[in-house]
Amino acid sequence: MTEVKSGDSVRIHYTGTLADGSVFDSSEGRDPLEFTVGSGQIIPGLDKAIPGMVVGEKKVVPIPFAEAYGDIDPQARQAVPRGEIPDHIPLDLGTQLQVQTPTGQTMMVVVVEVTDAEVTLDANHPLAGKDLTFAIELVSVN
Repeated sequence: MTEVKSGDSVRIHYTGTLADGSVFDSSEGRDPLEFTVGSGQIIPGLDKAIPGMVVGEKKVVPIPFAEAYGDIDPQARQAVPRGEIPDHIPLDLGTQLQVQTPTGQTMMVVVVEVTDAEVTLDANHPLAGKDLTFAIELVSVN
């Protein structure tokens, strides 16, 4: 059987879980995830686990946050004066909003704190600072 090497196009089925065992993402019921190994299309810890696998092989891969979505960046949280947010925008905790940066780039943020004066928005990836575990199965290599 052919072992996967960097540069190969592969397809995997996966289930990603957090430390408490809760599932945060899975390909179950969907097409397998397709990507080129070593291209940076997926998180580094998972990308490093694929070379050497053969079709049909399954494995469980623990990935520390540094090899996943990185640490939480305090600079990615910003307090915005409440008056600068239009009244029709929902501000419930956990609400995801799309905002535009001064350079015109669109990014997702989450409402993490609301006071009478300010709304704190967090642009960190929702999985930043979290260790992850992936159960993977190599479906194909091209």
